[in-house]
Amino acid sequence: GDCFPCSQEECPMMGHYADRFPAKLKRVNQKYFLNTAADPPFATWRQKVFIKLSGVKKMRGDINLIFHDTEGNTKEYEIASGVLSQDQVYTKYLDVEINPKNTKKIEFLWNKTIFTLLWARLGAETVNIIHGEDGHR
Repeated sequence: GDCFPCSQEECPMMGHYADRFPAKLKRVNQKYFLNTAADPPFATWRQKVFIKLSGVKKMRGDINLIFHDTEGNTKEYEIASGVLSQDQVYTKYLDVEINPKNTKKIEFLWNKTIFTLLWARLGAETVNIIHGEDGHR
């Protein structure tokens, strides 16, 4: 994740375009690993999420993002779980199964644990998402 998002010169491509990165091909028997979606067409788009919370100072629970596309499909991703604090920015890399070009909305969802006070409220002050250059895997 340190090189995200990649410039075209830094992140080599596998397959047909691998010959464009001769310096990266000098090692033999390299292993490559990809994150894929569970369902066809198995593509995912790497996105980096930053969330700053607002509301109570600290509480236990979890925060998720739900991605909605233009065709009515949804995918939910956990961003953080445990003690949540409004002083912290939560950062996570996601391999999202919904193409950013088809994303209709992104929903912020938080769940508090059963031990949290009933009046306690938590929200998102900011949600920033950075897409990879091409992003497609």
